[in-house]
Amino acid sequence: MSATDASAPLLTENPDQPLLPEVVDHVAVARLYGEPLFALPQDLYIPPDALEVFLEAFEGPLDLLLYLIRKQNFNILDIPMAALTRQYLSYVDEIRSRNLELAAEYLLMAAMLIEIKSRMLLPPKKTAEGEEPEDPRAELVRRLLEYEQMKLAAHRLNDVPQFGRDFLRAQVYVEQALQPRFPDVALADIQQAWADIIKRAKLVQHHKISREELSVREHMSIVLKKLQGRRFAPFEDLFDPSRGAPVLVVTLIALLELAKENLVEVTQAEAFAPIYVRLAFTSA
Repeated sequence: MSATDASAPLLTENPDQPLLPEVVDHVAVARLYGEPLFALPQDLYIPPDALEVFLEAFEGPLDLLLYLIRKQNFNILDIPMAALTRQYLSYVDEIRSRNLELAAEYLLMAAMLIEIKSRMLLPPKKTAEGEEPEDPRAELVRRLLEYEQMKLAAHRLNDVPQFGRDFLRAQVYVEQALQPRFPDVALADIQQAWADIIKRAKLVQHHKISREELSVREHMSIVLKKLQGRRFAPFEDLFDPSRGAPVLVVTLIALLELAKENLVEVTQAEAFAPIYVRLAFTSA
């Protein structure tokens, strides 16, 4: 086999397998659908910011300055303004080319750093009392220290366990078995029940007029007999509308007398519920 034959593309005897690419001694830059790609397509469009990577995220100019100072272990009370300003401006130039609105507040701090650096180059002014002049960096140092304290305090607060993020409140419902207490029957409830009975009595009233002597004691006995052997009796079942309004009145008086003598109890399960009557000595 000649040297020319050795550089030719390798073929496989199996026709089902794909042929290897002609250039086999180069490293593939990518794989497209499983096939090696040895050169980028000529019509491939890559946006300018496709490979943009932000290594650090800062919350403002003071955050950036504090990062530069702490990263290089500068003494915050004796800041080397030349080195700090140079590094700060390089970062501002980087973000100004991408986001001018974001760079606005950083440019303001850059102007302040340049002013401080310029004032440090001038000879200090002597005071009348012979005191040392104020350091041009004093205001910047004060702002940096206050910002660092607030940032550390925010981190400490964020480390405190928070409801909904770090823990949830446990809620346990305990059911207590209590003896039901029936509400007291108001006089208005009895009046309403009595009005309903009178309304029903008028539907079956007779026109025959006769004199009838009615005994309250007798009807008290009738009511007690109706309650015998019953745990509860509906209020309406103690009245017989077919016997007319006089009998109903006497029956109501007999029932009230029994309640007055504590022989019966008038109860209802809840407000606006049906009214029930039972013997006072009957167990609940």
